[in-house]
Amino acid sequence: MILLSYGMSLGFVTIAIPALQASANGTAADPAAGVALSKSQISWFGSINWIMVAFGGIASGPFATPWGRKPAMIAVNFCFVVGYLVFYMAESVPVLYLAQAVCGFGGGLLEAPVLTYIAEIAEPHLRGAMSASTTAVLILGLFIDFTLGSALDWRTVALVNISAPILAVVSLCFVPESPHWLVGQGRLEEARRALCWLRGWARPEDEAVALEMALLERTLKQNSEKRPSPLPSLTQLRQRTFLVPFGLVVYAFFVGHWSGMTPLQTFAVSIFTTVGTPINKYYATVLIGLVEMTGTVACVALVHYTGKRPLALTSTLGAGVCFIVAATYVHVMGEAGADGAMGSGPWAWVPMAALVVSAFISHTGIRILPWMLIGEVYTPDVKGFASGASGCMGYVIGFTANKSFFFLQEQLSLPGTFWLYGVVALSGTAVMYFYLPETEGHPLHEILEHFNGDRVLRSKGGKNKKVDGEGGMWAADNPALETADPVKAAGESRL
Repeated sequence: MILLSYGMSLGFVTIAIPALQASANGTAADPAAGVALSKSQISWFGSINWIMVAFGGIASGPFATPWGRKPAMIAVNFCFVVGYLVFYMAESVPVLYLAQAVCGFGGGLLEAPVLTYIAEIAEPHLRGAMSASTTAVLILGLFIDFTLGSALDWRTVALVNISAPILAVVSLCFVPESPHWLVGQGRLEEARRALCWLRGWARPEDEAVALEMALLERTLKQNSEKRPSPLPSLTQLRQRTFLVPFGLVVYAFFVGHWSGMTPLQTFAVSIFTTVGTPINKYYATVLIGLVEMTGTVACVALVHYTGKRPLALTSTLGAGVCFIVAATYVHVMGEAGADGAMGSGPWAWVPMAALVVSAFISHTGIRILPWMLIGEVYTPDVKGFASGASGCMGYVIGFTANKSFFFLQEQLSLPGTFWLYGVVALSGTAVMYFYLPETEGHPLHEILEHFNGDRVLRSKGGKNKKVDGEGGMWAADNPALETADPVKAAGESRL
């Protein structure tokens, strides 16, 4: 529900821009809008959300670590309530910017508590699908607003959007705090009750719960000197186990944003007006939202079976080809008319189809990949800070991709801009082929061993390793899994 709120804020921008865009006489395209934006102001309106998410991401880790994941997630929703109310009442450009900034800051603030919570509560064979489902819900929010925008004016949509964060607060009252965070705070009995709830309302004496709890407690003892803190030390940030995964996540964000999907998502109506569509450009925009949501659902369904590497490599390769095809067509055939009509040529559907396919295939892999990695690749002592910092960098990159779109279009033309996006996607395929590990199905301690140079992960882990001592069923990072007798640890816990 939190991510649905943020997804709605992203979709809201796309549906508001056509109504707010200034016409030739300087008034809004929709007289009921009450405020008009120039082309430069539209560029800022479509991008300011991303840069404010970066600031929220910086505060995200320190915000989530001392108070707990659950209280932090509840607090984030008030940013969206305020932002949507300001949107509804906005009568000037600065107020619109303010509403975007508030929603963007909330979007950044949610990164560390939400992604870390999922990574800490999920069993490894479910973790990839659960992480991917967060992006699926975000895209669902975007699609909902695309659909609402085709039937309602943008102020009414802002009011409807308020329901999502309210429902999120109510929903969060019924879920427990992360057992891993509770153990880190020494609140063992609360952690045991939360773990029982999360494992299907199990009893504390159940063997699986007792074993997992024993391993969590032993992890705390073995890593007492590494208890998470809001701000890690410079020594921790210079370690290979931080630098390598951080660089990988940031690069995945770069490829995901600069392969064209971020500008397409924000400026879809403008792009379809330029390339032309055989259907109404607003319907084409709704279609983009629909295929993005379908792609994320496909990722959720496939990631456990295929692993993350195949999905990521296929999506970057496919997106690169699609943008190059669209660019080549527009370069050869020319841009559409002012109304976006392409005429009746036999190949008139090519650019729209290429962009729609790129939206689908991007969201089966590269657009979701960095969000899945954030919860998996960092050590517990820096996870809160690293999660927020990764999200921050991702949104800074998203801001640059959005803000530069009109500039690149003026300097390179739209085909040139699309060719650039295609090259970024194809080069990303090559780079990630050599440097992206397969984290799906592997316990967190194995993933950390990979980034420490002690293990190489190139294939998907087992479905559920309960017997061989690898710890495939446990959600938290447990070095204690490598001790001689984990069953004995469970007995000690019960005693």
